[in-house]
Amino acid sequence: MLFRATTGADLDRVTGFPIDDGVSTIDADRYLDELAQGMYRPEWTWIAEDEQRVVGRALWWGQASSAHPVALDCLHVDASVADRAGVAAGLLAAGLQAFAQHGAPRPPLYNLTLPNGWRDDDSVAAAVAWRRDAALAVGLTDEVERLRLEWTPEVGVPTSSGRLVFSEGSDDEFLDAFRRIAVGSLDRETRRNLAIKSPEVTAREEMDFYLDCPGERAWWRLARTADGTLAGLAIPSATPYNRNVGYLGVVPEQRGRRYVDDVLAEITRFHAEQGAELITATTDTTNVPMAAAFARAGYRTAQIRLLYSAPGS
Repeated sequence: MLFRATTGADLDRVTGFPIDDGVSTIDADRYLDELAQGMYRPEWTWIAEDEQRVVGRALWWGQASSAHPVALDCLHVDASVADRAGVAAGLLAAGLQAFAQHGAPRPPLYNLTLPNGWRDDDSVAAAVAWRRDAALAVGLTDEVERLRLEWTPEVGVPTSSGRLVFSEGSDDEFLDAFRRIAVGSLDRETRRNLAIKSPEVTAREEMDFYLDCPGERAWWRLARTADGTLAGLAIPSATPYNRNVGYLGVVPEQRGRRYVDDVLAEITRFHAEQGAELITATTDTTNVPMAAAFARAGYRTAQIRLLYSAPGS
């Protein structure tokens, strides 16, 4: 079995690779479109060959400006292969080793996109099982399940309750808000980071992440009560595809008042007033209060995502 990155000569073999399940499928049109934009690249596209027949495909993705891939979007092994997990693991191991040798600071995560209720569909559950085994085998052992949520205009644009005042702020003020909000957070990634890093480092990394997103820094807002006390922050953001909720949070001493509804409404209103026809968001399935806030705001669960990453990355 040969595992290797592709070249331009492999394009038809990559786009023509047969897919027999609907788990994290990237079709030829999307691949070609994002290949032209630099979000997929030949050196980030890996294949497994058995006697010159392509039996596996892994498509890593990044932003057009990314020096290294950000996430594995699509992993598939032909159904004729007896040990699909084993071939998938070999494919992942080869790709991750190459990325590390080219200076990637951490292994890209594996983003597995699934339909709602996927555990109740035996074929989907089986398709997830061998992919999960492959991810674990190469050290992507930290598993998080998230809801992918969507707001569309027919839901209605939320009005302001008037309880909070939203204003611009300095980088230092936002950094302080990130740090304070991290305390007691139910977000899995924030909690994981706090277990191995200081609140200051965690806040800096979270802020840097959103500064690097396609959304604009000028969109960010601090949320304060009528007397000027900090309540939280609202970060409307964007992905390469659409407007996005980004980050929102309430400082510990202001929790329990449902200010999260006001902050989420501010982000939704901001995007809607700029003409957004779709706003996306994600939250961990274990973050029940945040999921409930999205439901109250009219966001529907469109997909489920399983994320696999290396511990500490």
